[in-house]
Amino acid sequence: MVNDAATKPLSEFRYVTFDVVGTLIDFEGAIKDGLAKIARREGVVLDGEAVLPVYRDARYEPDAGLFPDDLGRCYSRIAQKFSLPDTEEYRQLMIDAVGEAQPFADSIEAMAILKKHYKLIAMTNARRWAFDKYAHKLNAPFWAGFTTDDTRTEKPDPAFFHQVFDYVEKEGGSRDDILHTAQSQHHDIGISRELGMTNVWIERRHGQQGYGGTIEPSEFTQPDYHFHALIELARAAEEAFGA
Repeated sequence: MVNDAATKPLSEFRYVTFDVVGTLIDFEGAIKDGLAKIARREGVVLDGEAVLPVYRDARYEPDAGLFPDDLGRCYSRIAQKFSLPDTEEYRQLMIDAVGEAQPFADSIEAMAILKKHYKLIAMTNARRWAFDKYAHKLNAPFWAGFTTDDTRTEKPDPAFFHQVFDYVEKEGGSRDDILHTAQSQHHDIGISRELGMTNVWIERRHGQQGYGGTIEPSEFTQPDYHFHALIELARAAEEAFGA
């Protein structure tokens, strides 16, 4: 789906920047799987979807750390809410579970297609150790990757985006050459609009209620391009390039 205001065709971009966690990598599934393992050990029946708002609220807290290391702290909040043991072992289990989160079913194919037409740049609020795992699972499609360890800040801080702009400008590009692709309205779509970028919203939770584990935006931003899955963007790009 293309916004009427989105007049620039997909064939005119040189770079595609990506949010990784939630757009390419299914972190909500990893949270649910990790907690399901704990719940089975403890003989507790747990609704994984009900846990996600608790995780999301924990990520709002002022003492929140970097992802996915912060899953240990977030697990403490979840454990208190759902009567689970709050142990160092289970905190580490959750960090490891999300560090090993898997790509969405369409991510690998879609990235392989997009890589034929663009230079792909990761912009992730994950730490470098986790991003390296995610990139490997995606078959290493990225031309460049920016993590919180590199930028020393997190999206939606404009400073994160400006470091990417500077990187692209060093080889003669500009933000006008970048198509920013993400599922998070809060971390990516709103700020990319403020910075004058063309953006793509991948609505991974299409058909589901609420924002799940992703921080809810203060207001909704109408994206330039809107797809329910990344493969839809890849196919649209193939068509735009006449492939």
